[in-house]
Amino acid sequence: MEEELRRAAFGDSPDLPVWPALSSPSSRVRWLAAVVLGGQGHYAAAATALDVLRHDRDPVIASLALSTRASHHRQLGAHHLARALDGAALARVRPAAGTDPDGVDAAGARTDALLGLAADSLGAGRLGEARRLLAAVEPAGWRAEVRRGWVTAEVELASGNAAAAVAPAEQAHRVAVEKEALRHELKSALVLGTSLVVWGTPDGLKRGSELIECELNHSAAKGLHPLVWPSALVLAGDAARGGEGGGKRAAEALSCVLRRADPVGRGVALESPWMPTGLLRSGEPPNADPQTNFLTD
Repeated sequence: MEEELRRAAFGDSPDLPVWPALSSPSSRVRWLAAVVLGGQGHYAAAATALDVLRHDRDPVIASLALSTRASHHRQLGAHHLARALDGAALARVRPAAGTDPDGVDAAGARTDALLGLAADSLGAGRLGEARRLLAAVEPAGWRAEVRRGWVTAEVELASGNAAAAVAPAEQAHRVAVEKEALRHELKSALVLGTSLVVWGTPDGLKRGSELIECELNHSAAKGLHPLVWPSALVLAGDAARGGEGGGKRAAEALSCVLRRADPVGRGVALESPWMPTGLLRSGEPPNADPQTNFLTD
């Protein structure tokens, strides 16, 4: 079962139904299932599993559970809630050499926590702190390399330096494609596409829009709603590709995500300046910048 769950969490099957795995006696399998459910936007179900796993006797699983829960909070705009969880995740594990191919070990857990803290700092506008945390990261495997590329690109976007965001986004996308990690590849395409669109060169605009449009179609086909709504929102700003229909598609996907969120997550999302919840209220504009304020993972 673990191998199948790894394919769903880190490979070519992110749409795999993993509900039976939530009752597995293996805490590692249950954590993998929660990762998959989060990718599918089933935040409440994932939260139920993760809130138990954060107290697991295995410090690696406990740390990974805390970081995963923090990631889901960030995806709903709750960076302030994520920060405490990422700090607790970092405290649970000591520095160690990595041995697991997907970073499901102490080194991977420590890297996840540091990258999470960097993303939390970005969400709070502390860009210098985010850069210092990124500098402390020693990537433990492909997954950490991809996620570091995402956060690095997001810091550059938030700094108003879109040109510098392109290279780390390109690297993240290349690694994810090479590993055939579909969910990570699609998220990387979103980050890269957004970086290119914000950079704004003629070639960048064309390639970036094409990347996001392709990613959006694949994410929708796989039921990865947390990727659908931001992708559609970026395209909504491009009349040639998304226009008004993109805004409607973003609203539908975001509505689906919020329906599947736990009460705390849903409540903070509706109040967060990072989330374009104005899409859900007729006649109101989004309350977030669709090109910079939704990527932090």
